[in-house]
Amino acid sequence: MTTDPANEILFEVDGPVATITFNRPEAMNAMTWNMYDRLVEYCDMIDEDDRIRVVHLKGAGDRAFVAGTDISQFRTFDDPEDAIQYEVQTDEVGNRLERVRKPVIAVLRGYCVGGGAGLALAADFRYATPDLRFGIPIARTIGNCLSMRSYSRLVSYVGPIKAKEMLMLARLLNAEEALQLGVVTEVVPAEQLETRVAEVTERLLSLAPRTLSATKEGIRRIVEQQALDTHEGEDLIISCYMSEDFRNAVQAFVERRKPVWTGR
Repeated sequence: MTTDPANEILFEVDGPVATITFNRPEAMNAMTWNMYDRLVEYCDMIDEDDRIRVVHLKGAGDRAFVAGTDISQFRTFDDPEDAIQYEVQTDEVGNRLERVRKPVIAVLRGYCVGGGAGLALAADFRYATPDLRFGIPIARTIGNCLSMRSYSRLVSYVGPIKAKEMLMLARLLNAEEALQLGVVTEVVPAEQLETRVAEVTERLLSLAPRTLSATKEGIRRIVEQQALDTHEGEDLIISCYMSEDFRNAVQAFVERRKPVWTGR
């Protein structure tokens, strides 16, 4: 079963609240190129519509918010430029989401991993259920690496020691660990999650929109000053994405078998 590309990512507006739903539950909402493109379009629509005051990000179903990028798409990567452009594109998507002028709330259930973790970190608030599993286990899955900007964002949240533990040991944080590190705003029982998000939304709607927007942008600019540009890590990106290990691991993932790492 596959989702119609037109319905892979949904956009709805209900009064002052816009909801973006990653809608591939059969694939744990893994992101396609189409979904990344549409997400940017929706961010533009939100900023152009003054009636929208708050944004919700959700994953369809209960298993995942977003389980990274759809790995089957990496089978077409055969040139260094493919890898660099992918990291540039995903950086641009995350940056665009981060620049949305309205408050963005990520509603997290189950797995929030890989590119999904990056999208969640680009939101302003993250409310999670106790079954959250958060991380970027690329050392275990397909052996790629992050852009310098993505490394910078993760380090800004969890610090270099915990970032190394998460990435180099391919560890997923549970909900309580994510809460203690400040990765999530609050952990809420599953049956209370929608109510809690509605309460926070109402609170945001009662506050000064320009103050919220200015505060969000001001903090983003401070964090931006500490981030490194993607191009500063192009050599690292190429070393991973163009390796035999990466190509073999992508095929192994698609075939649902464990990769064998050679270091080549």
